[in-house]
Amino acid sequence: MFSLPRTATAPFCPSEVNGSVRIDPNASFGQRLRRFAGPGLLVAVGYMDPGNWATDIEAGSRFGYQLLWVVMLSGVAAMLLQMLAARLGLVTGMDLAQASAARYGRAGRLLHWLSAEVSIIACDVAEVLGCALAFKLLFGVPLLWGVGLTAFDTLIVLGLKGRGFRQLEAIVLGLIATITLCFLAQLALLDTHWPAVAAGLAPSLPAQGMDKAVVLALGIVGATIMPHNLYLHSSVVQTRRVDGGGDGALRQTLLLCRIDTIGSLLLAMLVNGAILVLAGSAFHAAGHIAVADIADAHELIRPLAGSLAALLFGVALLAAGQSATLTGTVAGQVIMDGFLKIRIPCYQRRLITRALALLPAAAGIAWLGEQAVGPLLVWSQVVLSLQLPLAMWPLLRMTGDETLMGAHAAPRWVVVCGWGLFWLILAANCALLFG
Repeated sequence: MFSLPRTATAPFCPSEVNGSVRIDPNASFGQRLRRFAGPGLLVAVGYMDPGNWATDIEAGSRFGYQLLWVVMLSGVAAMLLQMLAARLGLVTGMDLAQASAARYGRAGRLLHWLSAEVSIIACDVAEVLGCALAFKLLFGVPLLWGVGLTAFDTLIVLGLKGRGFRQLEAIVLGLIATITLCFLAQLALLDTHWPAVAAGLAPSLPAQGMDKAVVLALGIVGATIMPHNLYLHSSVVQTRRVDGGGDGALRQTLLLCRIDTIGSLLLAMLVNGAILVLAGSAFHAAGHIAVADIADAHELIRPLAGSLAALLFGVALLAAGQSATLTGTVAGQVIMDGFLKIRIPCYQRRLITRALALLPAAAGIAWLGEQAVGPLLVWSQVVLSLQLPLAMWPLLRMTGDETLMGAHAAPRWVVVCGWGLFWLILAANCALLFG
């Protein structure tokens, strides 16, 4: 008889597999790096989810390649924060949720837990909408039906129960490769002016439509850096352990972690840049300067680049939604375990998150119609941006604290850059809310 699991299991509960990927310190550097690679990929998928698509597509259609530099700087900011999160996990042996729970009282712990849960649900709303759109674009499924179908991804979680963490990372790698190859193929089908793309990497704002450009730039920043990814990375990186122990092994681990994080997020930056460049090449160059909806982008790309490009667009959208489904489940387990000391079976965690995401997604479409997808995606990113400072505050305080981190506290210039980013995102939130 088929029986449902009664306890939290690997690979979605990282505490069950901490230190399970062991690394021989005497192996060659390439072998050690290959063995370590993986945690960064789980984080990177959050930076290429359907929520990012909306801002990148509108920015590219309105302003061509002129806001490409915003995508680049957002990616660099994400690297800084994710490396700090991983450093906290490796040095202290605690993830961000556990460290925050130990540092703050009951009220602070509950506030941070609620904020983290809201960010996961907001991200999952974007995944629901993205997958539902992909079902519609690829198979003609009505959007509301597509929203309902997304609940069945719980079966994927059930199928992976008890598996090793490397298997989860391999699946995510496959999905990331699918997204990347789809966009590279679409760009190859378009007539892209690459010197203009290179010029877009230089910071500047368009002379016309300055107010809209500023709002879109802030939207790209808000959509790029996700708070639950900080909790996720600080936990999953602990699945790696360089044998031997001691300070030398920790320094080796931190180095491997930096390379893994930078390499993975460079890939995410490439995908986000490709989305903007695709919109600039396909829509802006053809005079379609107000494309703000993913479904509209799919319909417009068919006559401009052919049916193959439209098919690849839909496949990439489906892969983006499904990949974040897996990492959202891991992040949910990390947050519940760290803040509340509660472990439940992974499929239950997935059902709870997905049910809470289905309600606003289905209600918005049923009430406002299919044209509500674009605004719902945008607001899901606004919610994520609003939660980010609450995750950044303890991260920056703790990674710069020498009494907690010892000799491995973050360098002063990194902490200064982190706090500068904190205040910039806080200002961006005010601009998004009141602008």
